[in-house]
Amino acid sequence: MTIPPARLMLRPAQLRLIQEIAEAGQLQQAALSCGLTQPAASRMLAEIERQLGAALFLRQPKGMAPTEIGANVLRRAGVILHEMQAMASDVRSLSAGLAGAVHVGAVTGPAVDYLVSAIREVKQLAPRADVTVDVMPSRELLNQLIAGEMDFVLARILPEFDGREFLIQPMRDEKVSFCVRAGHPLNHGHPVALEDLRDQEWIMQQRGAPIREATLDAFAAEGAAEPQNVVNSPSLLFTISYLAQSDAVAPLSDEVVQLLMRPPVSASFARLKVSRQISVPPYYLLSLKRRPPSPLAQRLREMVIEKARASAAQAVDDRPAAGVPSSKAQPEQDKGRGSVA
Repeated sequence: MTIPPARLMLRPAQLRLIQEIAEAGQLQQAALSCGLTQPAASRMLAEIERQLGAALFLRQPKGMAPTEIGANVLRRAGVILHEMQAMASDVRSLSAGLAGAVHVGAVTGPAVDYLVSAIREVKQLAPRADVTVDVMPSRELLNQLIAGEMDFVLARILPEFDGREFLIQPMRDEKVSFCVRAGHPLNHGHPVALEDLRDQEWIMQQRGAPIREATLDAFAAEGAAEPQNVVNSPSLLFTISYLAQSDAVAPLSDEVVQLLMRPPVSASFARLKVSRQISVPPYYLLSLKRRPPSPLAQRLREMVIEKARASAAQAVDDRPAAGVPSSKAQPEQDKGRGSVA
């Protein structure tokens, strides 16, 4: 006679009881471990054996031992209980933001600054968290965010995107530094006028990139013609390599220059002292209103905000002295041209 599949579906409590009986060899001890009285445990075992249509244990004077069928059921019961415990653990971890996957994106400045420390903090709490980070221009970040491919981004809002789609957390602007190799002839410790940099060799991102536009705006603000000897490259790695082998100047996010110059990297690069402070429009922490964050994404988002505030507070001591001119690029919406970073 074939036993209907439904009758073979034992409850977790039943599986645990037979496992405890096998381990203890005594029904009374197994009942205590399961929080049952001995009569209740005896009734449950009888019900299990009735469901399966076979005895699972031999009742012996010295205790209970599994039958051949019982041993087979116990092997599978152990697997099932282990998987159920793992499932419960996964649910707890996911609910607490300690597991799962999160995909974020950022423009260069925050990516090399506080995003790193935020991710490290989360990974210490949640080693199993699957974190993916992409560093790319704002336009690509926003496109991926809208497509649902990223949980949140650190980017600028460009004119072609509807800001009403986003939850917007103001962050900060990016300071621009002019990076050169340590042995550059102009790295003499004294401020350099932009007019004196016009004829230098430069390596920059393509036109439209916020850092390049801010640099060109600074030249225009001082009445100087923009540099003509320029290599164009969006690659940070290529830019660093080019700087190391030439006397070129590269306008970079100040966070990148600090990363190169300070320990533990301590590379042979320097930040030129210039007569004007240059910065680009602020970026924001953006997520979609229509897409609630997962617990892990929310945990990382909160950590990013916390680390950003700490980084901003630390940066206060590094502000230029009063009287240093500032050149801040206008937002792309005002300038009528889109940003690519």
